[in-house]
Amino acid sequence: MNNEALIAKLKAIVAPYIQDEEAFKNLSEDTDFVKDLKINSANLVDIILDIEDEFDIRLENEDMEQMLDVKSAMNIVTSKLNN
Repeated sequence: MNNEALIAKLKAIVAPYIQDEEAFKNLSEDTDFVKDLKINSANLVDIILDIEDEFDIRLENEDMEQMLDVKSAMNIVTSKLNN
């Protein structure tokens, strides 16, 4: 899966949880889920569960702790899909 397709899927997953519409419109690899999109920690857990379902992967606690921005999420998902 290429980066554009992956970003599109991640964007669809985070859409219901965002608090900052303007930051969401400009979502890129550098977008931080908490600082930029204003997603709270409870919703971050929901996003992680949605990512597991969408990509049919299992995320470990250490993966979840690192998944704070789009680039980290992409790297983790890509590495899980390649295993």
